[in-house]
Amino acid sequence: MFLHASRKVATCDGEPERIHLQIQNISQWLRENPNVNANSDYENLVFFLRNCKYDVERTKKKIKNFYQMRAERVEWFANRDPYLPEIQVLLQLGVFLPVDGVDAKNRKVVIIRAAAHDPKLHSQNNVFKVSKMVLDLLLKFEPDNCGHGIVAIFDMAGVQLGHALQLNPRMIKHSVESWQAYPCQPKLLEFINAPTHVNIFLNTFRLFMTPKMRSRVVVQKRLTTVECDGLPKDVGGRGPSYKELAAKWKRLVEENVNFYQENDKYKSILAT
Repeated sequence: MFLHASRKVATCDGEPERIHLQIQNISQWLRENPNVNANSDYENLVFFLRNCKYDVERTKKKIKNFYQMRAERVEWFANRDPYLPEIQVLLQLGVFLPVDGVDAKNRKVVIIRAAAHDPKLHSQNNVFKVSKMVLDLLLKFEPDNCGHGIVAIFDMAGVQLGHALQLNPRMIKHSVESWQAYPCQPKLLEFINAPTHVNIFLNTFRLFMTPKMRSRVVVQKRLTTVECDGLPKDVGGRGPSYKELAAKWKRLVEENVNFYQENDKYKSILAT
């Protein structure tokens, strides 16, 4: 699902044999629970295991939650055709932009442009759908970088009431749950260019966060504190602009149509 078949599998402290036995355990569990319907590729399972700190039971729970989320959130994980008009326009706008390289702590940085879309023209579910499409592709291309954690910078510049009204509590709950379900840990959620009333809005998000995730939320009135050479010029960095990053990721998503077709087969079989 995420990794290139040729990529070398990461190991823990030189213990490949122990990891191999752990993967055998997880693979057997998947065979005994076909309803999970996860991608059982060895490297994919290692990615989950690594990001669960080599705890087998925690890994099983993460895998189960992740593929169940993919089945339940059909509005985000079904019909992921990059050439659909509603997908094309959001890719062009650049609502979710991975930054080139990593930050000073070797974490992968992504920028979420909360107000890039017009709430009168674009549904929030489609915004989330495009964001997950880009995130899944990022995990395929850069599993090692993502394995060190994700830093999400939410650029709130231009946020209006219409954007906030799109996010009802149920959708916010699903959004927070999706971040927690992914096998890459959000290490920092930094909101920049934040209006003075942003905490009223963020309090709803905090309701659904674990204490650890809440502790990682930072609000900045202006620019980011993240140290990363690839930060876009739009936020004071020296890297490619939002427009350039959007064009890059639009092209990559379009070039990987087959990835989404293959990827979409893996989601839990829900009880009827």
